[in-house]
Amino acid sequence: MAGRRVVVFPSSAELGPALAQLVTSRADKAIASRGRFTLGLSGGSLVSMLSKELLAMSDLDCSKWVAGFCDERVVSFDDPDSTYGLYKNQFFSKVNIPDSGILAIDPSLPVNECAEDYTCKLKKTFPDDEFPMFDLLLLGMGPDGHTCSLFPDHPLLEETKKIVAPISDSPKPPPQRVTMTFPVVNSARCVAFVSTGGSKAPVLKEVLEGREGPAFPAARVVPTNGELFWLVDDPAAASLTIQVERPSSGAKL
Repeated sequence: MAGRRVVVFPSSAELGPALAQLVTSRADKAIASRGRFTLGLSGGSLVSMLSKELLAMSDLDCSKWVAGFCDERVVSFDDPDSTYGLYKNQFFSKVNIPDSGILAIDPSLPVNECAEDYTCKLKKTFPDDEFPMFDLLLLGMGPDGHTCSLFPDHPLLEETKKIVAPISDSPKPPPQRVTMTFPVVNSARCVAFVSTGGSKAPVLKEVLEGREGPAFPAARVVPTNGELFWLVDDPAAASLTIQVERPSSGAKL
């Protein structure tokens, strides 16, 4: 692992452009070396932040991007809970990413079959990898310390063989979801968490500085050979005592 970097911004308004710059710099690097850029997306507040900042870039070219989802709710694409639906409306429909470059679930399938179908799509996209090796995964963290749809004390935390796992008892609605597993997350070349707002401060401290008892799911994201970023704002970082980076405006990650 290249080492964890905790980067603190005054607010989400300053964090957004740095996130977009991280995405495009890793995209340029991946396309130069492998001919494509593989990106794993998460939902929540990340959708609007990422879409807004990437669309503000004048020379954005997504023609060699492949976008998948770190987890997804098994609901129809026009349901407001569909992460794919949100990205389609706010981002995919406005850029030149090819349809073949979007790896979406089939929400018409029962949750177990949906996970198997999505697994097949990932294996086809990453035929040479035991576990798909994404160039960049963008993750969020819930106030309970969950990431993807990997929740505290859930059996899926110990999954070591599956690429994608079904979950039908999510403690956060909707209950039926599919999620990447830790072996996939920790195979990525780069993982970037985005965590903002004062409500995240207590759990962020325990994730980054440790806690008594089992580690939160987000703390178990430790890429084997990749970079790990935590991009946070001042309110989320309020309780941290570890050393952090505070980049000057326009600094590149």
